[in-house]
Amino acid sequence: MDDPRYLTGQLLLAMPGMGDPRFDHAVIAICAHDEKGALGIGIGHQRQGISLRGLVKQLGLEPGDVPDSPVFHGGPVEPGRGFVIHSDDWAGQDSIVVPGIGTLTGTVDVLKAIAAGKGPTRFLVALGYAGWGAGQLDEEMTRHGWFAAPADQAILFGEPADGRWNASFKAIGIDPRLLVGQTGAA
Repeated sequence: MDDPRYLTGQLLLAMPGMGDPRFDHAVIAICAHDEKGALGIGIGHQRQGISLRGLVKQLGLEPGDVPDSPVFHGGPVEPGRGFVIHSDDWAGQDSIVVPGIGTLTGTVDVLKAIAAGKGPTRFLVALGYAGWGAGQLDEEMTRHGWFAAPADQAILFGEPADGRWNASFKAIGIDPRLLVGQTGAA
């Protein structure tokens, strides 16, 4: 979407002191944002106790070439639903291109393709998503809590999960060590 009011294709970074521990140092890839609401996939925190290879086995699929890579906490909504953010070199029937981020697929065909060695070359797998109703994210952006940064595929696919928050700020010239968890009043 080309409307500058909307954040599709950007990274949403949780500011210190946001007040919701579920989003502490969160990095959320905004995959859809328009007048109807927003959907983002968290890519900053790994799910504990599960790997991609383990997830594929739990789904009853042959793991084949699936690496033992992390699975991310995509967000608090539908934590059992899977999403894959991946490079644009593969797409399934229900894949959507997210400018600046890559492609988003929420169907098992992408996992089957990865297992067969025929999937995207770069990918992140997450369970759950972050969702906002109509106007909700727009309103939240007017308060302390979130910061929108340009998506950078080098950060998405090249930076370890625990470094994405810092790297996203540094990429736009902000030293995250200087951020504070409260706002002032003049």
